[in-house]
Amino acid sequence: MPGRLILVLPFENRSGDPSLNWIGDSFPDTLNQRLNSAGFLTITRDDRQFAFDHLGLPADFNPTRATTLRIAQTLDANYIIVGNYSVNNGRIAVQARVLEVNKLHLSAPLEDSSELLRLFDIENAIAWKIARQIDPRFPVAQQTFLSASAGVKLTAFENYIRGTDAPSSVERIKRLQLAVDEAKDYSAALLALGKAQYTARQYDAAAATLAKVPATDRLALEASFYLGLARFNTNKYGDAQKAFEFVAGRLPLPEVVNNEAVAISRQGKDAVALFQQVTVADPTDADYHYNLAVALLQRGDPAAAQTELDTALKLRPTDAEAVELKPRLAASLHLTGTPLMNAITAGGFEPLERIRRSYSEASFRQVAFQLDEVRALRMATLPPAEQATQYAKLGNDYLAQGLVPEAEREFEAAISADTKSALAHAGLAQVRERSGSDEEARTEAQSSIRLAPNVPAYIVLARLDLKKDELPGAASEVGKALRLDPANGAALGMKQQLQSRGQSIP
Repeated sequence: MPGRLILVLPFENRSGDPSLNWIGDSFPDTLNQRLNSAGFLTITRDDRQFAFDHLGLPADFNPTRATTLRIAQTLDANYIIVGNYSVNNGRIAVQARVLEVNKLHLSAPLEDSSELLRLFDIENAIAWKIARQIDPRFPVAQQTFLSASAGVKLTAFENYIRGTDAPSSVERIKRLQLAVDEAKDYSAALLALGKAQYTARQYDAAAATLAKVPATDRLALEASFYLGLARFNTNKYGDAQKAFEFVAGRLPLPEVVNNEAVAISRQGKDAVALFQQVTVADPTDADYHYNLAVALLQRGDPAAAQTELDTALKLRPTDAEAVELKPRLAASLHLTGTPLMNAITAGGFEPLERIRRSYSEASFRQVAFQLDEVRALRMATLPPAEQATQYAKLGNDYLAQGLVPEAEREFEAAISADTKSALAHAGLAQVRERSGSDEEARTEAQSSIRLAPNVPAYIVLARLDLKKDELPGAASEVGKALRLDPANGAALGMKQQLQSRGQSIP
């Protein structure tokens, strides 16, 4: 998505207390998450560090405007977010600015302040103001951003940030473990801890940690990728295959499909088709062609294997294993079956497919952005009512994954296409409910029902009534939902809950 690449730099600590420096490092983490969910593409911490290293800058430097522009040019960023904060008497005041690189325009300060214990709220509010500064038509409500970090204590957040920035593996794991101990459902900390344990070769511990990231979480793909690597390194190839397969089903990046294929091959199964898919997706990678050559050999097709091996060597002539395999393969073209593999592996040489051990989050998000662009072009050709239906469906898919800001964007797009979309208003009612805006949720649900009675809107109203202990009202809404869909799981669950409290369903 051109023109929406954002670099968030650590905020400057103006409190005079070095023990609060971690707060400055926390801003890129939170702002990146919120801005990604808002439809922007942010530059990762690793890529930011690459730019610093490339320019010979220390990780903790305070950039001048000129240096900031050099960083932006190195990373092709369209916007840079800079800021500062001060802490006094338990309160934090934050100021952020948006630098539009192409126009060399620095925005007016975007400010917020609150008790330090509400740091998440401050960072989420600043993120929302940045999104609105860059895109004044940004449709997501501020409350949706504010509710995104609910349930994480400040001390857990501090340990997470300090852990990700820790210079040693021991300190990193210790800090991240403290964060997880205090907030057991803290997905970002679980992912960071699992990756730290994996890097420290604590593979069983890493697998146990990464498996705790819910499949519906936005971080589940990266967590499952490293879960697959952890399982692979303990020779649990079937489990590794399942983890990579989960990722590939949603994000078929070459490195993911390659790893799925390697895990399949290590179980003695034919993975040629997947390796072929990988070489088509990325024909310039020598490892992928080498892997396909090995898989073809195992299938008993030395001629096709030789073609792939030649391609691998053209791409990387210094590949020692490929160089050793080439004469063995050439001398064995007339053989098949067991004699072929005996000739190839004589003297203890064993060609094995190569696994990829790094996950490109940036690639994932770039692919997602490209898909969004293609989808938007296709949507524009549809009649307004059909556009609304498709956007509402996407919104419900995001809701099912717990991606509330993304869902809200889709529901707002649906309403923009067709203000009479009952499903879009019902979806927005669910978003408002999840962000704690109960009255707005009720209003949207009622609007939805006036347009067309539907189960999701009735269920929202029922939950809101139940929350206020208004059992007859809740029972009435559940009854209406069940008349529309007698097998609806959410309605049946609420029916049982109400009956357990002595309330019958009309």
